Amino acid sequence: MSINEKSISGNIVDILNSIIFPGTLTISNGKIIKIQAENKKHKNYIIPGFIDSHIHIESSMLYPSEFARIAVTHGTVAVVSDPHEIANVLGLDGIKFMIDDSRRVPLKFYFGASSCVPATDFETSGAVLDSEKVEDLLKMDEIKYLSEVMNFPGVINKDPDLMRKIEIAKKYGKPIDGHAPGLRGPDLKKYISAGISTDHESITKEEALEKLSLGMKILIRQCTVAQNFDELIPIIKDYPDKCMLCSDDKHPDMLVKGHINQLVKKAKKFGLMKALKAACVNPVLHYGLDVGLLQQGDSADFLVVDNLNDLNILKTFISGEVVAEKGKSLIPRKKPKILNNFNAKKKKPEDFTLPNRKGKINVIEAVNNQLITKRLILEPKIENENLVSDVKRDILKIAVVNRYYDAKVALGFVNNFGLKTGAIASSVAHDSHNIIAVGTSDRDICKAVNLIIENKGGICAVSSQKEKILPLPIAGIISDQDYLTVAKKYSEIDAMAKALGSNLDTPLMTLSFMALLVIPEVKLSDRGLFDGTKFEFIDVNRIIEVN
Repeated sequence: MSINEKSISGNIVDILNSIIFPGTLTISNGKIIKIQAENKKHKNYIIPGFIDSHIHIESSMLYPSEFARIAVTHGTVAVVSDPHEIANVLGLDGIKFMIDDSRRVPLKFYFGASSCVPATDFETSGAVLDSEKVEDLLKMDEIKYLSEVMNFPGVINKDPDLMRKIEIAKKYGKPIDGHAPGLRGPDLKKYISAGISTDHESITKEEALEKLSLGMKILIRQCTVAQNFDELIPIIKDYPDKCMLCSDDKHPDMLVKGHINQLVKKAKKFGLMKALKAACVNPVLHYGLDVGLLQQGDSADFLVVDNLNDLNILKTFISGEVVAEKGKSLIPRKKPKILNNFNAKKKKPEDFTLPNRKGKINVIEAVNNQLITKRLILEPKIENENLVSDVKRDILKIAVVNRYYDAKVALGFVNNFGLKTGAIASSVAHDSHNIIAVGTSDRDICKAVNLIIENKGGICAVSSQKEKILPLPIAGIISDQDYLTVAKKYSEIDAMAKALGSNLDTPLMTLSFMALLVIPEVKLSDRGLFDGTKFEFIDVNRIIEVN
């Protein structure tokens, strides 16, 4: 063995050939140059590293190099990342920031060209990526695919700029990711026939099977809010080659606890090799990633685990180097560059006043652990001819404040947040990342919004006695702190939101999706209340029911 070579022994899990055998890997210059089978069984096992097949790094509130430090402790060696969160705020500069920062660490980041910036024409974002800019991205080697095409009505109705982006991706031979929650039947066929190859938004098993039957690959997701994993994972048994695992959005407190490793442990009851194929092999083959699969000549990206039942990760290797050992990250922390696009001015309580226009009101019904919402039509609470929060009936005022320039505040009502006092607010509001807040009074909502504005981004909870905030100075959506600090502060604010009365499992994450117009049924953008099934604005009130 030469001075540049090293070896590691264990029971090697070869997913491509569906075999497990004792052996030794010889590694040189980051590659596996030899695999020697042996007769002696080893204590530990060597398996390929895990890949998150669809994630928005920004949702962890960590910059890429800091995200890497915690992810590798869970056995993640690569991520397929859509940077559309920061792209909606900073455009190409935001994507460049993500790429540049990711290069500082061993974890393998594979970014997409964000297809929907803004996600719709019904909201204000900080940037626009037209087809020319998307082509500039798709020319880059670092850009592996066209990111999730969320504007599925645009595909069905053949929006010219969107279809141009899809054709550009085809020209460069790069896959096209989908995003079509609840889409079925003829419209689904039109959507898939445009060349869209994946979907991570299936809500039911039946929906996922229909998409599979039409040629799509299904990304089975378990994120902080959308928890469809248990519903969808059984399909891996019959379609192991057509499934991948992903987290999509993972808040910092949850990321500290685990990543794709958690999904593999749950999926292996349908077959270990099938679970590992979804977590390790299929993303490499679909996106053309330079991630090793324990074959001779591959990049030396793999995990050493104690056994195939518990899958406790003892070491994580990327390009032949140990990057994590027994839960401890060996990647040193890097300080990030700070860039932002935040121009909102402080508000007054009267900016959140909503005059009564008579009739019933449209109310957003938040659904615990889901991105979808429902539409309710309810009687409002009225004080001094104004519509106000009704704490007893859990009908709270919700507001979206434009963070890019001063504009009239958009107002509505939401059910199921459960706050009894105070307010919560965030500048993480998918996908345009304006300021979103929900609270029990106009004064509390204003207080929370102003706390976000003073810090030029963050998440917060406020009451009459106290306030807590996690500042997010990078694009108003990412912290500049280390992952443990971010997780701790986030957990404290989450706990305060629940102490204020919220009965949601993840109130802050749920709040951040109340402005995501491409997920039905009803959401609120900075321009008003929006019907996501008809793709049109609707009134908050003046609803007259005819018998």
